[in-house]
Amino acid sequence: MSIFSRFRDIVNSNINSMLDQAEDPEKLVRLMIQEMEDTLIDLKASCAGAIAARKKVGRSFDELTGRAANWEAKAKLAIEKGREELAREALMEKRRATEGLESLQKEIAGLDEVIGNYRADISQLEEKLTTAREKQRVLIQRHIQVQHKITAQNQIRRADASEALARYEQFEARVERMEAEASLINYGRKPSLEEQFAQLERDEEIEKELEALKNAGKGQQPGQPS
Repeated sequence: MSIFSRFRDIVNSNINSMLDQAEDPEKLVRLMIQEMEDTLIDLKASCAGAIAARKKVGRSFDELTGRAANWEAKAKLAIEKGREELAREALMEKRRATEGLESLQKEIAGLDEVIGNYRADISQLEEKLTTAREKQRVLIQRHIQVQHKITAQNQIRRADASEALARYEQFEARVERMEAEASLINYGRKPSLEEQFAQLERDEEIEKELEALKNAGKGQQPGQPS
């Protein structure tokens, strides 16, 4: 693709539309900027070449201008000296120089137009490049903000999970404390008189059952003396 085709494609492109349709806008804008920078380098190099050519042609123009003036002066001198034929030849050389000047003038005008176009193109491309760089800056900022948002949301989720675990542990500790308090309600309390007699009766019943088991083991009937 020629430099002019690349330039026209870039200048005529709708950056916003291209980025909206891109799967990876950041990558696309980087590629666009790289293409613009490469094209800008080529444009400036071409413009510099045209300027150098313009200077060279300008020097040739100045040289021919001096030559035409010189032949005119010689023609005047020949007329003054009565050398009409010599003056005629000098005037013919002047005409050739003048014709060369006309050709150089056209070349200079063409080069001036080319240089002007190059400078206009460079200005347009630099403006487009500034827009693309601004888009890149905005995209980078948006990417950073999204990353910060994701990080913040992850931290919030972790904080919520930690808080829920802490609440569960607090509830578990509370239940254990209540169980411990319940087990200590009757700890160290002296039993009442009725409770003591009831305990004796239970102990006596247990002793009788134990004795019966012993007698049974010896082959005696419960209630018979051993």
